[in-house]
Amino acid sequence: MNIRETKTKNKYGSAYTYLQLVHNHRDKVTGKTVTKVFLNLGRKDKLSTEFIRSIVENLSSLLDVPSNTLGTSVPFVFHKSKQLGGPFLLDALWKKLGMGLAVSKLVSDRSFRSPVERMCFALVAGRILDHSSKLSLEHWIENLAYVRGLASVDVHSLYRVMDFMFGSGERIQQSIFKSVAKNAKLDVDVIFLDTTNTYFECKPDTGVESLKKLGYSKDKHPELPLVSIAFAVTRDGIPVRHWVFPGNTGDQSIVERVKDDLSDWNLGNVVMVEDAGFNSDDNRRVLRRECGDYIIGEKLRTGSRGAAVEALHRHGRYKEIRGGLFIKDVMVDEGSATQRRYVIVKNSEAEKHDRLVREDIVKEVQFRLDSLAQTEGEAHTKAACALRSHGTFGRYVRQSKSGVLSLDREKIAEDSLLDGKFLVSASNMKMKAEDIVMGYKQLWVIERLFRDMKNILNIRPVYHRLEERIKCHVLICWMAMILIRVAENETGMTWHRIEKAMSCITAGAIESGGYTSWITSDITAEAVEIFEKLKITPPQNILSVEKNS
Repeated sequence: MNIRETKTKNKYGSAYTYLQLVHNHRDKVTGKTVTKVFLNLGRKDKLSTEFIRSIVENLSSLLDVPSNTLGTSVPFVFHKSKQLGGPFLLDALWKKLGMGLAVSKLVSDRSFRSPVERMCFALVAGRILDHSSKLSLEHWIENLAYVRGLASVDVHSLYRVMDFMFGSGERIQQSIFKSVAKNAKLDVDVIFLDTTNTYFECKPDTGVESLKKLGYSKDKHPELPLVSIAFAVTRDGIPVRHWVFPGNTGDQSIVERVKDDLSDWNLGNVVMVEDAGFNSDDNRRVLRRECGDYIIGEKLRTGSRGAAVEALHRHGRYKEIRGGLFIKDVMVDEGSATQRRYVIVKNSEAEKHDRLVREDIVKEVQFRLDSLAQTEGEAHTKAACALRSHGTFGRYVRQSKSGVLSLDREKIAEDSLLDGKFLVSASNMKMKAEDIVMGYKQLWVIERLFRDMKNILNIRPVYHRLEERIKCHVLICWMAMILIRVAENETGMTWHRIEKAMSCITAGAIESGGYTSWITSDITAEAVEIFEKLKITPPQNILSVEKNS
């Protein structure tokens, strides 16, 4: 065992040397020397003999052992280290948001021998920091992560807790929502809704009530069964509720169920915001009937007919709003039963980008047309057929009656009308146009939520077979995303950066005089900054002291 020095630089260019207590051993399989880090001691320039002696003296005072006997008659043994930063931060947020208390209240009237609240937290924290199987979580808790109040756990107990969570799913969601809404001061006047799906590594279930159905897979796995997942999200990206449906459930059924469930939660004035994929006559009728007010995206198709196209071609001045956007409010069929309100949004930077991209495409199309040897009445060459059917270039190619290909300038002019623009419609005729646009822009927050669910939490693929375990798996991911999003919103940092800063904080187990103490490693300046922004007290130097049995 020896001390290793590692040198790093921070974002300002300052260089620091850190000390680690390490042990080198030879791997029996590969025959190579492997270094195992037992404890991060901290920055070398901040360590001193007095500092080390003070640690020993503090420990000895707790153990009723004279400091001058340590290392002589009283053995001093370092056993292992565990991850502390990530679990500690998540546990503090779990408590701060009232999520732990919400779970504890649900089990207060039931006789559980195991610490259900601690195990619920372990399932959520493990999904964020380890995101592997429940069997791996058993190993993670016992050997790799320091979780307050939970030194070890067995996989069977974890599954029993999952069964409890499934049985109390509705109550857990509502209880946690109320606690988080109160403690995080959530703005729930506008609720965003969108859906995604995740697949299973198993065969489809043909049962009528089964979840695992074949459907349109957003993950490009049409051969595997799916479940559809819907999330209701606040304007700040906090998921307040989730739903799990069979993979072949239609949008209309999802909207009806979501509105019915949210109406019981006293959310005030709920405005449902949907993307263009949700837009249809039937869905708009359902949104209007079930939800009252809605904001919905419109597909821009200049080659088709309809109110959206008419709105796009209406004359009028644009008004500049925040974010460098320009908007134009348009009413179509005003005063009639089919009256629709649209807001055209133009982004100057996006408009310039779209124009330059199209000009490059047109130049390439013209070059390829000039390279073709075309004769009227003769069959096309392979090069001409390839150009005509090309996914990008073929868009601006037209074919005459005699079969000659040329540049489609009418199509180019039509597409130029769409540069940097998107179109939104709303059912509320009195809402400010700016509020409609900014409300729709917030829908992009939920798209990031889905990406994080799939990339950070690894929600897919799902290997559970029982439907109650599948629903509980999504419930755990929902709870995990609440912690992640609150941490990001309050710190202004990505979770990747937060987790990286927390990974430097470890806890070491030191045995001396018949006692085992867990000691916190050095805490970096970046980690201290994160704790301050979240208003969380950093972990103490001495986490716990236990008498050996």
